[in-house]
Amino acid sequence: MSFLPFLTLLALLLLPTTTLSTTTCSSISPAVSAAKYTKCTSLPFLSSTLHYTYTPSNKTLSVAFTATPPPSGYIAWGINPTGTGMLGAQALIAFNSPKDSSPVVATYNLTAYDHITAGPLSFPVYSKRVEFNAADKSFTIFAVVKSDGGKVNHVWQVGPLVNGAPAKHDMKQENLGSKATIDVSSAIIDGGSGNSSKSDSSSSSATSLDLGLKKRNTHGILNAISWGMLFPFGAIISRYLRTVESAEPAWFYLHATCQTSAYAIGVAGWVTGLQLGSESKGIVFKGHRCIGIVLFCLATVQICALFLRPNKDHKYRFYWNAYHHCVGYAIIILGIINVFKGFDILEPEKKWKSIYVGILIVLGGIAVLLEALTWIVVLRRKSRSPSKPYT
Repeated sequence: MSFLPFLTLLALLLLPTTTLSTTTCSSISPAVSAAKYTKCTSLPFLSSTLHYTYTPSNKTLSVAFTATPPPSGYIAWGINPTGTGMLGAQALIAFNSPKDSSPVVATYNLTAYDHITAGPLSFPVYSKRVEFNAADKSFTIFAVVKSDGGKVNHVWQVGPLVNGAPAKHDMKQENLGSKATIDVSSAIIDGGSGNSSKSDSSSSSATSLDLGLKKRNTHGILNAISWGMLFPFGAIISRYLRTVESAEPAWFYLHATCQTSAYAIGVAGWVTGLQLGSESKGIVFKGHRCIGIVLFCLATVQICALFLRPNKDHKYRFYWNAYHHCVGYAIIILGIINVFKGFDILEPEKKWKSIYVGILIVLGGIAVLLEALTWIVVLRRKSRSPSKPYT
């Protein structure tokens, strides 16, 4: 099975690259230009910009955040006083009112991903308003909030409206990466030149997301190879080569090598998934996670059972075979299901899902063909064997 490391390496080299959208740091709204903010940051994701000015005399941060939501959606900008992600952020969310289509902005305390409820923030908001640009369907949120200065963890987002209220945003790569840190002390109104500049923290955020995306893609590729391809291939080896008398005992070693390799690659993918979970607090894909845990447990028991495999003539060999086959097929079915769940989460280009479906079709076709040949071989053997023993 020397092709396995090559297959893994090839798959990693074929990881799709992600193109991140950015905008020029230009004022979309005339009101933004009129306000003459000290700093402007071209945010690295969701084609958005942030203008801001800090006034140390009264400890206020003035911001103008511009972004374009999905059709009939919302934009959001906020500060996270306790972390670096969306969970726990104190946000301002703007959208067109479902009553009269006028732009409105409200404060939201994002304590959970599944429930977005309007409410007061943990710091004072001295003013807030929103402008809608009909030309490009963008919103600009203007706000003045209290800030002690220094580094501020800010987040931004776009998402849909459900029943006229902001709902959970997409889990795409650019949505998950919409967070950064800015040093508002560098935007003091008395010392700023008013020139637009790209924030170093935005570049750091992009670099951090690039690493996260590579880890997500690596997780998906490793699991697709192990649970989604090698385990089914190993089962095909076991079921059909064992009927060939000349393949004894080579088929067993091929089967064992394939399955242990699949297990090793799968464990690597599983560990990568655990790391992703620990680094993405508040983001939980329950079905995918639960199936992954079940797969790891079943595969671990299956590998350990190899060392307890009874001899062919042992009285417990029948029961061991029944257990081994049932658990093995369960791993294959759950593994394929979880690979498709992973596709739904990662949302890669359609060609990658099509390639995987094509591989499954090829494996299924091979299995059907070998199944037919196996039955032909078995029936011929039975027809050649005498029905009664020789006397």
